[in-house]
Amino acid sequence: MAVKLIVNGRKKLSGQVDIQGAKNSALPILSATLLTGGENILHCCPHISDINAAIRILRYLGSSAYMEGHTAVVRCDNIVHSEIPENLMREMRSSIVFLGAIIARTGRARLYFPGGCELGPRPIDLHLNALRKMGVAIDERHGCISCKVCDRLHGARISLPFPSVGATENIILAAVLAKGTTVISNAAREPEISDLCEYLNKCGARIYGAGESKIVIDGVEELNGCVHTIIPDRIVAATLMAAAAVTGSEITLNGVISSHIDSIIPMFEESGCKIFIDNGKLHMTCPDNLSSFKSVRTMPYPGFPTDAQAVMMAVACVAKGTTVFVENIFESRYRHVEELTRLGANIKVANKVAVVEGVNHLFGAKVTARELRGAASLVVTGLCAEGVTEIEGINFLERGYENLEVTLSELGADIKKV
Repeated sequence: MAVKLIVNGRKKLSGQVDIQGAKNSALPILSATLLTGGENILHCCPHISDINAAIRILRYLGSSAYMEGHTAVVRCDNIVHSEIPENLMREMRSSIVFLGAIIARTGRARLYFPGGCELGPRPIDLHLNALRKMGVAIDERHGCISCKVCDRLHGARISLPFPSVGATENIILAAVLAKGTTVISNAAREPEISDLCEYLNKCGARIYGAGESKIVIDGVEELNGCVHTIIPDRIVAATLMAAAAVTGSEITLNGVISSHIDSIIPMFEESGCKIFIDNGKLHMTCPDNLSSFKSVRTMPYPGFPTDAQAVMMAVACVAKGTTVFVENIFESRYRHVEELTRLGANIKVANKVAVVEGVNHLFGAKVTARELRGAASLVVTGLCAEGVTEIEGINFLERGYENLEVTLSELGADIKKV
């Protein structure tokens, strides 16, 4: 029998909750442990299925990797494989982030195209073209990527046509042990990139400019393990803020880095929410009747994050007025719209534009999640819908959220997993 969430809506939330560690930071850092000798201790790793998949990959490659509470302990002294089997690759979309690290560690790699959420084309040509410039010979056929370094990885000047997070991460992971200097122009600037670079620099890497559009990496001979704390997950913070907004609630989030959500906060304030942030605590008070926030355009960081688009659309569904969404990052990022309309939402989609007309009431129904962030939007809308909402496909939700139903229950929601 399929596992699903049952949400009995229209319950006020109150209290405080700690924000989990960032999935999109923990995954590349776990990959980066392959480049180190000695022990790595990574605090604030979330208990989610993507992290479990990454640990299974590390163990297959020959690492010692396990979780103690929210701490991952990893040693990669004895790597025995340079390939990842197809079944492990298909467990998570971001498994491609292991490519650069495996090549740098073993001089070769054999990976299959990754699985995870289907968000439309997410080509890895940017990754492969950059690695070729660094001395990697790559053969692609039958859904498999075979890579080999003939001599040694070397530095290169790489200009990305788009600030791809995954490509920036793979280049960094390949470059830290390469001979010479690598310069990445138009690099991704996300906080998760900065966290990866901070971890690597603690291990002995020489990376400059993380968080800026130009990153310089001077290759070193070796890296050692270290102790590092993963940054809080800004998308989880946005999701809980959305949950408070649609229920007219007052909550406090602990462990928020305000600069990471600077592009999100104005949307909530425009809708009528009051937000106060001090010393990592975000206190939010929301009105019973929300106003629309006009327009949302997803952009690379520091613009509005595509991963927060779905939960903000859930807010727009019950806000008075019209909100226009423009999705500029991924195709097929509106797969949650059909399910939101089952709950009574008024949404029209044309290509990358979605127009949301707020309604007075949503009504519980049976819905199915088709990807991670869409699943979160269904949970948020279920919280404010009248009656009972049944959400199937929660395996997608568990890729990025640690026991979201428990967190919401502790805040006062009537939600359970069955």
